[in-house]
Amino acid sequence: MESDVEFLSEIPASIQKTRMVVMGRTIDDREDKNGRKTVKDVEVSVPIVCGSIAFFRGKNVKDYRTHKWTVYVRGATNEDLGVVIKKVIFQLHPSFQNPTRVVDSPPFTLSECGWGEFKIDITVFFHTDVCEKKLELSHMLKLNPENDYGAIPLSTKIPVVAEFYNEIVLPDPFESFLARVHNHPAVHISKLTDGFNMLPPGVTETYYEMKKGDTKDHPLSQWFLKFSEAEERLNISAARQKVSAAL
Repeated sequence: MESDVEFLSEIPASIQKTRMVVMGRTIDDREDKNGRKTVKDVEVSVPIVCGSIAFFRGKNVKDYRTHKWTVYVRGATNEDLGVVIKKVIFQLHPSFQNPTRVVDSPPFTLSECGWGEFKIDITVFFHTDVCEKKLELSHMLKLNPENDYGAIPLSTKIPVVAEFYNEIVLPDPFESFLARVHNHPAVHISKLTDGFNMLPPGVTETYYEMKKGDTKDHPLSQWFLKFSEAEERLNISAARQKVSAAL
């Protein structure tokens, strides 16, 4: 079943921004109805960031389109998530024309203009050999800059960035998926059984010769927040211990 880490109100805000989502299978079988075999006792983790970047367009803008903003689902260190994610649906405020927007190729981003802050519902669909379930997320679009002391003046040069780290955990992956993402920078694999052949027929080692960050350059990447995957996992571990202690 699908689960995530439940956070208590006394957990620090820095930890609350980190979430682990375990995408369990609907049927716990060694092989599915299509003959695809799973690899037991192995977990594939996919660190992702859900966020938005908003630019103030200036005081001379006469209409309601005061800000240009972009909402997105990206790799934690800007990897191409197309190897795992098939498409992403962004549900905008009903005041937008065609508020249900589908992005079916990476980068999974959507840009618009407007004046108000609102919650954006985000649905992530995976490739068929990754997970049959969809992942439901939500993101609060932030347009107005603020700090610990309150609101600060708007700037046309420095955007408002709101991002949150999520780690998707896929237990008992299909062999085909595991072979396809082996050494891909967007995923982490917990451990492998001895003798498992990573490379499917016809695929060469050069396909997997990728380094961290070897992805499509995003025009907004200079504004992306920096996440340490090791630090975020410590946050998740701390949250789990906090929850366990309270049970």
